[in-house]
Amino acid sequence: MTRDPKHDILFEPVRIGPKTLRNRFYQVPHCTGFGAEKPGSQARFRGMKAEGGWAAVNTEEALISSDTDYWPVVSTRVWDEDDLRNLSLMCDEAHKHGSLAGIELTHGGVHADGRESRRPSLGPSQLASDYHPFVVPKAMEPGDIRRVREDWVRAAKLSRDAGFDIVYVYGGHSYLPLQFLSPFYNKRTDAYGGSLENRARFWIETLEAVRAAVGDDCAIAVRFCVEALGPAGVELDEGTGFVVLADHLVDLWDVNVGSITDWSKDSGASRFFPEGYQLEWTGRVREVTAKPIVGVGRLTNPDRMAEIVRSGAWDLIGAARPSISDPFLPKKIEEGRYGEIRECIGCNVCIMKAEWGNHIGCTQNATAGEEYRRGWHPEKFELAANADNDVLVVGAGPAGMECAIVLGKRGFRRVHLVDAAPEIGGVMRWIPRLPGLGEWARFLNWRAVQLEKLKNVEVILGTELTAKDIRSYGAEIVVVATGARWATDGLNAYTHAPIPGADASLAHILTPEQIMLEGKAVPGKRVVVYDAEGYFTAAGLAEKLVGEGHDVELATCLERIAPVTDETLEGPMLRQHLHDVGVRQRPGFLAAEIGEGFIRGTDEFGEPVELEADAVVLATQRLSNESLYLELAQDLDALRGEGIDALYRIGDCVAPRIVAEASYDGHRLAREIDSDDPATPLPYMRERIILESAAIGS
Repeated sequence: MTRDPKHDILFEPVRIGPKTLRNRFYQVPHCTGFGAEKPGSQARFRGMKAEGGWAAVNTEEALISSDTDYWPVVSTRVWDEDDLRNLSLMCDEAHKHGSLAGIELTHGGVHADGRESRRPSLGPSQLASDYHPFVVPKAMEPGDIRRVREDWVRAAKLSRDAGFDIVYVYGGHSYLPLQFLSPFYNKRTDAYGGSLENRARFWIETLEAVRAAVGDDCAIAVRFCVEALGPAGVELDEGTGFVVLADHLVDLWDVNVGSITDWSKDSGASRFFPEGYQLEWTGRVREVTAKPIVGVGRLTNPDRMAEIVRSGAWDLIGAARPSISDPFLPKKIEEGRYGEIRECIGCNVCIMKAEWGNHIGCTQNATAGEEYRRGWHPEKFELAANADNDVLVVGAGPAGMECAIVLGKRGFRRVHLVDAAPEIGGVMRWIPRLPGLGEWARFLNWRAVQLEKLKNVEVILGTELTAKDIRSYGAEIVVVATGARWATDGLNAYTHAPIPGADASLAHILTPEQIMLEGKAVPGKRVVVYDAEGYFTAAGLAEKLVGEGHDVELATCLERIAPVTDETLEGPMLRQHLHDVGVRQRPGFLAAEIGEGFIRGTDEFGEPVELEADAVVLATQRLSNESLYLELAQDLDALRGEGIDALYRIGDCVAPRIVAEASYDGHRLAREIDSDDPATPLPYMRERIILESAAIGS
């Protein structure tokens, strides 16, 4: 395989101040949940990307002092030398692979709620945070301004001494420097308020101080939302105006859009934003600077990357999510292995896992976040100790596909992946057909390519195996990955009981699979989609049915429509979009009875409500398809007598969950298939503080 010459431009070195990037691939700062508290995970996670060809890898936001505290959200901290000692491991990993290491030095200003430090937040003016409305900051006095500037310098020096090559004076996402720059936050009447030049003063003075301290040793970068796409920042004309004012102090402009309250505009989900969408605004920065520019936009297409660089809009291709989905994306492009690229699907589960779970994960890449604590490598697989066995994987959904691929790469003699359906994919056969989720098909497409390439893996479709068939199949290891299905009787989390009258064998009661896979007709005009799960399924079906001409009301027993999508930065936009396309929304509705022509229940205050409905779609709870596994597991001794040495189940067959977790479960079993007890996950490395009794004191 050879690289297309038109992509050669992506592998040219780029000078940024005193440092040189070996190519144009730049992993921009992004959250992980690791911070300085998990130094091994931080180092190995970023180091994996360096190994994969990213010329620079950056931390997440690195908080410069204890008055910018986001706990329990874990950010990197540079409060003292111990924090930097931990973070130096990341520098070592990056340098080992020839990459630069960057640190995103940050002060959150008014948005830092100080739950751990118990210090008040700071801001240019005493205006409540639009991110945490209960947080009201102290308006910064001249002494506060000097002290924060000194904190930035101290953090920059510590970062340089720890081995960092790139130091950020970060103000993007409406953090403190941008709060000074923005008239939305800054109402001051002194030298730091009023005109653009005055509002830029805090940022420019901080840049001057940091540059004087470390500018000969480190590249100075600014991450900057040049267009807030809302009130919480600046508009493009003032964004480019600031670039003009500060350009002489900056080695690298890292530009994006949005704010912390409109983070969804920056890390735009594929449901709403196409690849490269930020160029509309960030491309304008080239008009006012000759300095190197890095931009983002969930780019995975090398043709588009090369086109952007040739246009002059950006010098570097920035990525957060694509670098999580495939840490080896640059190397695969460099080597012409285009079909191997594991493209980001834009589901934003990485944000869900990092921000709300404090440990990053990925739907496409099951090894993301497991590089250190489990020792997993996305491209390397050891020969299994029991590879001389045949394996039967029953079910070709997310868990089954992932398991079969990893087993194949671990060198098993024969792996048969068998499914009753005519196509592989399980739930991913139909989820990408929901409105807006088309790019989720990348999950299935990548695995289809892998399965085709693995000569020791055979995919057998349209074949439903019984327990008797499996016993006589001839495989020594059997993995059941038969997935889950939606409850047909309305079983739900709020009542832990079916809904009276709910029965999907009736014409007017339907489940998601009946609509998406079986083609069951939705009768009548008036449809109520009833959601007790809160993720994408009910919302997607509601939009689909509106598009087909139905009058649709999306009702949920939850406090708001699709609350899980708030964790993937889609919630507010999704609810607005549903409104715009004509889906009526009814949160806080607890269904009590379904009949022909109606669904009855109570509203959020317990008052009775009856909705007219010719059809009701139930997205209440999923149930594991576990009967085949349980039948096989009844007599393990008998299985052994028939030549089956091991029986396992994975994915939704164990417990229904999001696609990322089902795929991870299949990957985990295959990685540990030769352990003493593969059904039980091996312990993972935890990063802990262990105190001797004498250290605790009295």
